[in-house]
Amino acid sequence: MYYMILATDADGVKEARAAARPAHLARLQALQDEGRLLIAGPTPFPEDETTMSGSLVVADFDSLDAAEAWAGADPYVDAGVYEEVLIRPFKKVFPQGVA
Repeated sequence: MYYMILATDADGVKEARAAARPAHLARLQALQDEGRLLIAGPTPFPEDETTMSGSLVVADFDSLDAAEAWAGADPYVDAGVYEEVLIRPFKKVFPQGVA
């Protein structure tokens, strides 16, 4: 089942985000290589697209517990980037015909 992981950055974490980004991207690449990643990316502020407000990941996990464990081990969590992480089941409806 797909799960949506929506994380909100804490204030003043731009440098910590940049430092942890390579390890964060490596984990996402592993999900993609396994065919489990539907979509992922940062959520920029509308008034400043160079500063991120958080991240969105939608990926296939065996259970909510597995999604929570994966999200909890993210390098951004270890670096103190995320202030809040929301995880919910996600049902893909569109576009049709795409994983």
